[in-house]
Amino acid sequence: QVQLVESGGGSVQAGGSLRLSCAASGYTSRTYYDMGWFRQAPGKEREGVAIIDAIFRPTYADSVKGRFTISKDNAKNTLYLQMNSLKPEDTAMYYCAADRGRLRVAGGPPPNYWGQGTQVTVSS
Repeated sequence: QVQLVESGGGSVQAGGSLRLSCAASGYTSRTYYDMGWFRQAPGKEREGVAIIDAIFRPTYADSVKGRFTISKDNAKNTLYLQMNSLKPEDTAMYYCAADRGRLRVAGGPPPNYWGQGTQVTVSS
C-alpha cells in the first residue's frame, strides 16, 4: 500500500521559511504518479497548493506562486515544498498527496493517497 509521511512543519514568524518533506513508499512506477501538496486552514475548505507531475512539471496556486517551490527526488522517493516569505494566511495543516492520475490544484477529484499532515503556523 502507498504510504506518505510528511515532516518539516512548525511555527515561524511572517517572512520566514520552512521546508516540508514527504517520504513515499509502497507504490510502483513512481515516475507515473502525480504528487502534490494541499492545505486546510480552520474554517476553510481544503485547497491545492502545488502539484508536480511525472515529468517534473510544476503547477502552483496563485496565492503561493513566486514564494513556494515544489520539487521531488525520485531516487529518494521524497517530495519537497520549499516555502519562503511566509504569511499568516499560509497557516494551515499541510498534506502530501499522490495519485496515478492527473492531480489538479483546483477543481479536481480528491487524490487517492494522503499523508497524515503537518502543521504550519505563521505568526504576525
